[in-house]
Amino acid sequence: MSEQNVARGHKANLSNPNTSEESKEHSEQVLSELEDRRGRPDQQGSEGRDSGNVLRGYKASISNPGVSEEAKEHARDVLRDNDALDERYE
Repeated sequence: MSEQNVARGHKANLSNPNTSEESKEHSEQVLSELEDRRGRPDQQGSEGRDSGNVLRGYKASISNPGVSEEAKEHARDVLRDNDALDERYE
């Protein structure tokens, strides 16, 4: 299994309300190790993705009423890290 798929699975585990805290802690540890090895997977801009489109997707998630507050805060963090957070999204 590729590292990308492993990271996706652990990210899904973190957002799943039905998983235990122990499982989430394990997922955080695995993601941290993957990030140490190859950088933050959600900020690399590789995989053929246009980084502008990725950032626009994060901005859209902030405005989407169907997105959880936790996900919206993550989107704000990513946008801040990339100096792309407009005042209207704060």
